[in-house]
Amino acid sequence: MVKTSVVILNWNGKKLLEQFLPSVLAHSWSDVCNVVVADNGSTDNSVEFLKANYPAVPLIIFDKNYGFADGYNKAIQQTDSEYVVLLNSDVETTENWLYTLISFMDLHPEVVAVQPKIRAYNDKNRFEYAGAAGGFIDRYGYPFCRGRILEVVEEDSGQYETAIPVFWATGACLCIRKKEYVEAGGLDASFFAHMEEIDLCWRLNARGKMVMCVPSSVVYHVGGASLSKDNPRKMYLNFRNNLLMIYKNVPRSDCMFVFFVRCLFDFLAYIHLLLKGQFKSAHAVVEAYRDFLKMYSSYKPVRRENLKKTTVKQIGTQYRKSILLQFYLNRKSTYLSLYSK
Repeated sequence: MVKTSVVILNWNGKKLLEQFLPSVLAHSWSDVCNVVVADNGSTDNSVEFLKANYPAVPLIIFDKNYGFADGYNKAIQQTDSEYVVLLNSDVETTENWLYTLISFMDLHPEVVAVQPKIRAYNDKNRFEYAGAAGGFIDRYGYPFCRGRILEVVEEDSGQYETAIPVFWATGACLCIRKKEYVEAGGLDASFFAHMEEIDLCWRLNARGKMVMCVPSSVVYHVGGASLSKDNPRKMYLNFRNNLLMIYKNVPRSDCMFVFFVRCLFDFLAYIHLLLKGQFKSAHAVVEAYRDFLKMYSSYKPVRRENLKKTTVKQIGTQYRKSILLQFYLNRKSTYLSLYSK
């Protein structure tokens, strides 16, 4: 058994594999680490490319696209290692990125998952939107990062060099103990893509597990390689999955109030999209609510299980205010400003 399996989930990403797989192979330990590519039913000759150019790289081939969530679940089932790393195919690694993460985990057995610092591949002095220097979430289920509040992404000037507990670690580069991943139920396959790593980390935090960001490890992420940030499909998945995540995880005492506020904010977002003429995106919000209501009943047993296994009444890394109100009313656009007097 190797110590670590770095699993790259690929879907029609031949060009990304050509560009980024060499850095992953060059910067990962060959003696204690396997770099595995799991192909999610690609139709772009990705598999042929890998077989011809990287025959030594273990390849898992699926019969169809199972999405990010279940694709990783199925791939991780086929690994045999203490740690697994979920690594996007559009990530450029750096020297010692993996050694730093694994060494930290070895020294801190109480930590079940970590992420590195994520910088933007196309602007390497700036944090990347999906992860930055660690993820957080507000009372109403809106995620943000240390280094990115809503659409404002900070330049990395060394302001977030400390390893700290976070609410969620990005699925772009998530290192987790396989045992804990399996015991927590892995990623929610019904999500297909988007928000699934936040949901997983919510479960881990609620069960008394620790998730951290280790900024001394650095990778560069392209982001939006599958779906652009403004794509209606991506908006639909983000809204629907966020509602499912709230329902699955918010305690009974807070659930009705959180949903009331969340529906109000989402209605305002819907109006905003209409006024901007983004009708497809506005319709995506409506579709997200419609499908959430369809799925609601089937998630009741999932919610009961989550609440039954919860041991932490209030997660310390959850921001107890509204990030939207802090951003738009109080003009707080950085993580540090949220905690300044």
